[in-house]
Order: sequence, then C-alpha cells, then structure tokens
Amino acid sequence: MQFQSLMGRLQSRKARIGIVGLGYVGLPLALAGVDAGFSVLGFDINSARVAAINAARQVINYIGAEVMQAAQATGRMDSTCDFARLAEADVVVICVPTPITRNRDPDLSYVRETAESIAAALRPGQLVVLESTTWPGTTREVVQPVLERTGLKVGTDIFLAFSPEREDPGNGRYQTKTIPKVVGADDPQSRALAVELYAAMISEVVPVSSAAVAEAAKLTENIFRSVNIALVNELKQVYGAMGIDVWEVIEAASTKPFGYMPFYPGPGLGGHCIPVDPFYLTWRAREFGMETRFIELAGQINTAMPGFVVDRVAEALNDRAGKAMRGARILLMGAAYKKNVDDIRESPSLVLIEAIEARGAVCDFHDPHIQTIPPTREHPALTGRTSVHLSAAAVAGYDLVLIATDHDAVDYALLSQSAPIIVDTRNIMARRGLPDARVVKA
Repeated sequence: MQFQSLMGRLQSRKARIGIVGLGYVGLPLALAGVDAGFSVLGFDINSARVAAINAARQVINYIGAEVMQAAQATGRMDSTCDFARLAEADVVVICVPTPITRNRDPDLSYVRETAESIAAALRPGQLVVLESTTWPGTTREVVQPVLERTGLKVGTDIFLAFSPEREDPGNGRYQTKTIPKVVGADDPQSRALAVELYAAMISEVVPVSSAAVAEAAKLTENIFRSVNIALVNELKQVYGAMGIDVWEVIEAASTKPFGYMPFYPGPGLGGHCIPVDPFYLTWRAREFGMETRFIELAGQINTAMPGFVVDRVAEALNDRAGKAMRGARILLMGAAYKKNVDDIRESPSLVLIEAIEARGAVCDFHDPHIQTIPPTREHPALTGRTSVHLSAAAVAGYDLVLIATDHDAVDYALLSQSAPIIVDTRNIMARRGLPDARVVKA
C-alpha cells in the first residue's frame, strides 16, 4: 500500500522532495528536482544561507542568480531551518558532510544527527536516501536502525536507499542532470522507488544490488583518483630530479589512445572527496583485519606535497634571488582547492600559507572567487584574511609568487611581467604560452 502510493506520487510528480543540506551537493540536486516538476523543500542549519536561497540570491559562484530566480519563480522551491517540517516531504535526501577526524577516522555525526531529525518526523510512506559519501554498510548499520526505532519497518512502512553524489564543482561539461546516478538499496521496493525518483531528474540511473555496493562504488571512484594523483605527484619529484618536465611527459603519454588516462600533479589534495573519502574504506577495512596499503601510501604522498612545494619556494628564493625564506614576502595565487570555485574545504593553499609563515616569511593571497577566508576547523588562525588586490605594482612588491590554484580569472600575463620569481604548481604559465626564465615548476 505505502509502496504503490509513493510510486504513484513520484510518477505524477506530486511527491514533495526534501533535501537536507543545501551545499555543493544538495542545492544542485534541489534545482534538478524543481526542473523535473517536483515541489522541493530544502533544509539547512545555516539560516543566512536559507534566507539567501529563499530570496533567489546566488550562494554558489558557478550557479548564477538567474538560475536561482527561475527556480523560485516556479513556486515549487522553499527552504527552511525548521526540521520539524521533514514530515511534509514524501522523500528525504541526506546531503550532509562526512569529514574525517584528525586521526583519519570517519566522522558520521552529521549523518547521525540528520537521521535522528528525520526519525523525529518520520511517517509511513516516506523514502529516505543517503547521498553523503561513507563506508560500505553505513545505510544499513547506521541510518536504518535509527529510522526503525520508530516502529516503522524499512521495505514495508518506509523505504531507504543510498545514491552517491557525483558532483564536480565548477565543471561546465557535466551537470547534476547529465551525470549517471548509481542507486542501491537492500530491498526491491526501496530500490524501485529510488530509481523512479532519480530517473525523473537525471538522464541515466544505474541500479545496483545493495546500498553497500553503491557506497563501495563511490569510494572506489575517489580512491582511483587519489592513487593516480599520488602516482603523478611522485613522478613529478622523480622526473624533476632527472631534469625532466613531468607535464611534458604526461602530454606525450596522453597521445596513447588506449590503456592510459592522464592525471596531473599539484600542490596537494583538496575538496570534500579525494583527501577524505579513501580513509573511510581504510577505517572499515581494519574492522575486517585488512590493510589498505595503496590507499595509505597515496595519502602519505599527497599529504606531503605542500612540504615539497614549500621546499621548492625556499630553493627558488635562494637560487634566483639570494634570499632566505625568513623575511621574504610571498603572494600565493588561489585559496580555493580547485580552479574556478569558491570552495576552500581541505584546500592545500591553507596548508601552504601556514607552512610558509612557519618558516618566517610573510604570505598574502589573491583569489578572484574568495574575498575572505571563512572559519575552518583545521586552520582557525587564517579566518578573516582577505584577498589582496592584483596589480602590477602589488605583484612587483613581493619576492615570489606561488601559483597554487589555476583560476581562469587571473591575469597571468601580468604575473609574467611583474613577478620577480614565479613558482608554478599547476603548469598554468606554460599552458598560457607564458614560459619565462623566472618560472620554477613545482
């Protein structure tokens, strides 16, 4: 009865979709739901963000105000901080953070708290979908018991599934609606409902046999990237010692039409996925007496990259200008963890600033997408620092410019003309056709 009723509401687009967490995952999904014809009710603990969304203001730099305005104009999008309203939703999708602790153990506090909030308002006939990346078994072992403490049973009274988010912030080629969606559940009714939900919003849905398979698929995707990035980061150092440009090597290798996929080195890993997610499997594997040596080695290599970059900065100052690190003035380009976004989560740029200043240098930053560094758990001392204005005179006043993030909205020709030394971790100067004897690749 509950299954048929909810299936009919999904097929007719009469179902109301609740989305918990209106960040880089939840907000694009909410907009996709509105586009598909659903009524969407968003939930977030950040009252300022909720107010901005309800006012149709831009809250993510690559989602324009016109998109927000169009969604609000439908009359089918509302956002709130009142979690008691979860009872209004026929479907509740959980899009909350899953960070790791300083010991690299999973922190599922946001998932647990959200599950408790859902349980407090739970009613028969609702579908709950977890999208937050986590270890295999979380949906069944963590979320399901909380929901079933209400006396409602998954698969008959209520329904539960896992569908991993696959957002790539700032990627103009792939949007929420065009990225295939993996969906897993531990009973056929929950799986069928979740497939129906996402098929209405997304071009391709990929059902799998269980929630754990879907959870493992997401971890596998990100572990694949982490290991391969670590490989090219290591090759960068090895080839650099041999006087070989790793960027040219990768470009040459990329001409092979089979058996090779290019990955690119950088100053370290950032974002909400790659530096974090692999350690969810590492933690889970220990419960089964298994070691994850590739994952842990990749983590060690990637975590060490900011230190390698700072060493290159010190060498460049000494070799090119005869200056010590202590007392030097350095301008870091880009606080965001990747190009063209305003996201600083796990950004190696913040690690670089602190490491440079620990050696006695002054380190300012410029980022066209981040005016002020917001509070972070890992780097509280950097809170409130502001981006410096970029001008020829300003750049010339620094001893060295360190390119950590290759935003498009930066005048690299100005840097080439004005900076005494440039340490480039992204190969952007060469890619822009600005090779210069003052550029040091790192």
